[in-house]
Amino acid sequence: MINVSKIKKGIVLDHIECGRGHVLYNALKLAEVEDPVVLMQNINSTSMGKKDLIKIETDFNPDFTVLGLIAPHTTVNFIEDGNRVKKLRMELPKKVQGIMKCGNPRCISNIEKVESHIFTLVNEETKEYNCEYCDSLTTYEEE
Repeated sequence: MINVSKIKKGIVLDHIECGRGHVLYNALKLAEVEDPVVLMQNINSTSMGKKDLIKIETDFNPDFTVLGLIAPHTTVNFIEDGNRVKKLRMELPKKVQGIMKCGNPRCISNIEKVESHIFTLVNEETKEYNCEYCDSLTTYEEE
């Protein structure tokens, strides 16, 4: 068993679906963070069987919309002086702006540059969002 020390100040992303930690790491651009960042994969979990976990020892402020889209059941723990001071449970965002691309190839947003493209969640189970421009249903796809 590998031990990773507690962080004094920062964020711990816990309960990441096993095998999805690297996707979050890349989506949140954690390689650009100059402070310590630890990605742990395949950790034993009583509730999940196996899970991934990311520790970020800095004043990093993650994009919660991206986090909710990629890993909607992740727990975000905010750490100060080595203690958890706040805990958030992620969920699918109700509205998404500037991250998604419409799946309809004829949508104006795929033909012309649009300033603010908004999608609204219509089905949590299938993770479908409605495009504000063409009313097509689409899901978030990682690049």
